[in-house]
Amino acid sequence: MYQPGDVVSRRKGVFMHRGIVLEDGRVLHNTPIKGCHTSTLEEFSKNKSVYPSNHRAEVRDRTLSNLSNDDHHRYNPFNNNCEHTVTRATKNEAGSPQLRGWVMGAAFAAVGLLVTRHPAVAIAGFALGKKLGSRGSLS
Repeated sequence: MYQPGDVVSRRKGVFMHRGIVLEDGRVLHNTPIKGCHTSTLEEFSKNKSVYPSNHRAEVRDRTLSNLSNDDHHRYNPFNNNCEHTVTRATKNEAGSPQLRGWVMGAAFAAVGLLVTRHPAVAIAGFALGKKLGSRGSLS
């Protein structure tokens, strides 16, 4: 079902938690308590649906090769969360589209609320900022 090098995701509250399937079927992922570590697919899923982002063979091979060169930094929600781990392996650059989206959404909402003092504008600003900030997502 899942190929080594595939990115897998599951819902974690309002966020998606991401990991990479390894050759032995385990998943490499990054969490606040354990940092960057491997676990079984069942442990990764935490009884939630898992969504694969199946890649072409050359992308999967590059992803696995990049993992062998990664020193698996400690978890940090702003510069080394699960998406940073995945994008470092898949794109050779660390990034978190979800985090960027939430930050931009909050900024747009704050500006909208300050300018108009209307909650509907703040909500629309948040949605727009989140959408713009999360472009380039892994999904």
